[in-house]
Amino acid sequence: MCSSFLKGAALAALLVMAGGVQARELRVCADPNNLPFSNEAAEGFENKIVSLIARELGAEVRYTWWAQRRGFLRNTLKTEICDLVPGLPANLEGVRTTAPYYRSSYVFVTRAGGPEIVSFNDPALRAVTIGVHLIGDDGSNTPPAHALSRRGIVENVRGFMIYGDYNEPDPPARILKALANGDIDVAVVWGPLGGYFAGRETVPLNVTPVRPIFDGPQLPMAFDISMAVRKEDESLRQEVDAALARHRPEVDAILAAYGVPRLDTGMKQAGRTP
Repeated sequence: MCSSFLKGAALAALLVMAGGVQARELRVCADPNNLPFSNEAAEGFENKIVSLIARELGAEVRYTWWAQRRGFLRNTLKTEICDLVPGLPANLEGVRTTAPYYRSSYVFVTRAGGPEIVSFNDPALRAVTIGVHLIGDDGSNTPPAHALSRRGIVENVRGFMIYGDYNEPDPPARILKALANGDIDVAVVWGPLGGYFAGRETVPLNVTPVRPIFDGPQLPMAFDISMAVRKEDESLRQEVDAALARHRPEVDAILAAYGVPRLDTGMKQAGRTP
């Protein structure tokens, strides 16, 4: 009886200890309405890549959803409500970033049979209606908006606020809908956005990387994309780095499925989400 009692007590103690062990959490901040990158249903390619990392770390993903607008990092990562933010430029100031997991550029998107634009120096840009994303009226607009302005291409440019109407799904995609509807002739957008939505419009759309890739020393059109942690969180950065490297083929497959144009592996064709 004594032996049975001791065994039962030991088992009970083990169960209590096991019950007290909490699963590791990977706390991530992301935009809940920003396909193809992320959304609250975890349908974006950043959501899929984060899930890969979490499985590698033996962790459960816990999202804090926050619109990715000005002040995003200040109100999320830097207030410690999360520990990881995907989809940021490599070597971004104020945070510690992983090794890049893809490199993309801005792209020209046109309707099939429309103008074939390959460069900001193409004379055809002066004779067509061009859509660009705008961030604000204080000079902090997207590189393509500045590139066109530098060339005096202004009157035929139509601006689309990148934040858009947040009550609608995927607000930055409105510019591609305008292109498909014939309201504009050319859209100049960030590559992953163009590649993803070009593959989902009923009108065939062509996606071409912009040239020049560097329109002057202060106006890059291509960026390496990484994930970010707080500057002091080097151990997590190393873990995420190792997970991304170990799952490189799966990461590449996810990016290809979402039609992300790549400069590090060559331009990929627009695809459809699995």
